[in-house]
Amino acid sequence: MTDRAGAPRAPLGEELRIAATALERLAEGASLPAALEAAMRDPARASRPGAGPARDLGDLPPASRAAIRDIASRTVRAWGLCRALSERLNQRPPAPAMLALQQVVLAQLLDPVRPDATTVDQAVEAAKADPVLRHGAGFLNATLRRFLREREALVAAAQADPVARWNFPDWWIATLRAAYPDRWQAILEESNREPPLTLRVNVRRIPVGAWLERLAEAGITGTRVGPQAVRLEAAVPLERLPGWADGLVSVQDAGAQLAAPLLDVADGMRVLDACAAPGGKTTHLLELAALDLVALDPDESRLARVGENLARLGQAASLVAGDALRPGEWHDGRAFDRILVDAPCTASGIVRRQPDARWRRRRRDMATFSDRQAAMLGALWPLLAPGGKLLYSTCSVFPAEGDRVIARFMRSHPDALRLPLVWAFAPGEDREPVAQLLPTSGAGRDHDGFYYAMLGKPD
Repeated sequence: MTDRAGAPRAPLGEELRIAATALERLAEGASLPAALEAAMRDPARASRPGAGPARDLGDLPPASRAAIRDIASRTVRAWGLCRALSERLNQRPPAPAMLALQQVVLAQLLDPVRPDATTVDQAVEAAKADPVLRHGAGFLNATLRRFLREREALVAAAQADPVARWNFPDWWIATLRAAYPDRWQAILEESNREPPLTLRVNVRRIPVGAWLERLAEAGITGTRVGPQAVRLEAAVPLERLPGWADGLVSVQDAGAQLAAPLLDVADGMRVLDACAAPGGKTTHLLELAALDLVALDPDESRLARVGENLARLGQAASLVAGDALRPGEWHDGRAFDRILVDAPCTASGIVRRQPDARWRRRRRDMATFSDRQAAMLGALWPLLAPGGKLLYSTCSVFPAEGDRVIARFMRSHPDALRLPLVWAFAPGEDREPVAQLLPTSGAGRDHDGFYYAMLGKPD
């Protein structure tokens, strides 16, 4: 089997089965990237009764790996509806492995890219060939054929449930509806779209216009959507991008690209990037000025990714493995002129890039993250020099992780000043206030959801 470009691929049934294994792991609590990595290694099937020895999937074609990620991602984006359809199709719940495969195939049938019969036949044949799934192959065939016969009625009945209609948990829908009564539906719709591939041009190495010319020469179409941001018309392998290996561009959402310029850095400043991994904002700051920059992150493996990004871009920073909540364990006593607090959050603003976040989060997580965010601000505020600026950022659209955190901090820190933030996404646009960015798409404007607040410390 080959893809449209002629690249070799595994049989479709095998791709569906592997994606279903990832979905099964996701249902158990794993993140989608971790679930996909494990499924494509296939180490756990040997532990299931009748599964036989684990298979070595190391030679899985790259085109199949990309296809499996796409199949799994599409399922997760439609998981609310797929779950509701399974409940209507199944007289009693099948085993988790079979349920996952059924839902993966349903997602494919909801938005078909190939003949329905091909998808169903391939899924059933894959089930027959798998010792774990073999006994349920007839059940799978019967339920999928029924869905094809009754598709319109089944989907309409399922979508009477808001979770199935919007493919988000009910608490997530209710939170957005309360916060944005006029826009909650648009936010949910946007959050279900496939995200664009947006790049940041390294202006220390090449002007944006010059890089766009090189992009066009390579036969790739891109649009400028920010001072350094270029959105590609279609995603391409990163190694195909002109100057990728030489550090001319990096992957970063246009909304995330606001953080570094908003900090207003200048040569010689001492800067802290708290929670720096994977390094997008770290490297952006270093593209804007020659800085004494400390990149902090509690996860050493994620901190290693910061180092890799710095190396590709030819930059240098001090990498520190430490907890922002405990600066006494890593801080050398010298104050910072600028601090970026890119705090951990629910990721509700980047859910189109992390579609599994909606299913792994719980309502109580908002309060947990909010407490941690406030604690991080309180712990890092003493490290800011007089006259310095601290930028608080989250990739969230939930007010509990934005304005409410800042209001809480301001009440307990009377010496802090809330400074106005304005920016323009693209050259020539009017500058506008920046605080809560909501996910949006369209010509010249395409970014994820972010919250920004600038705090100043008087001299």
